[in-house]
Amino acid sequence: MAGQKTDERDVYLGQRIAEQRRKASLTQRHVAQSFGMSAAQLQKYEKGTNRISAIHLNIFSRMIGVPVEYFFRGMPMNDTPGLNGFAEDEQAPIAEGGLSGLAEIVGRHINETFADEARRDIVAAVQVLERRLRG
Repeated sequence: MAGQKTDERDVYLGQRIAEQRRKASLTQRHVAQSFGMSAAQLQKYEKGTNRISAIHLNIFSRMIGVPVEYFFRGMPMNDTPGLNGFAEDEQAPIAEGGLSGLAEIVGRHINETFADEARRDIVAAVQVLERRLRG
């Protein structure tokens, strides 16, 4: 990845790649040729000097029959992303005051947005809901 410095994770990943390449009895030249790169470039990946792309890692894992996940098992984690990964941040509580606060906000929005007739329909629906809940 252009512009990003490599770190201990790249070294770890490179060591795992080299280990599996040797186990599969493949030369750097053979693997590099299948990627369309030089053996020197593959050597840089294996040493962690350059960061390997996800595409190349996927191709390599299929070539030797090892799942991509293998390469990441035990990898040092030196960054601290959110525990949810790419998930959205946890939502804030409904509103100040719980459901009553929410009802206050919704009521204000309805008053500012809807015409009189629509507001009357909403009130009627809420009254039906109230009767059903008390029921």
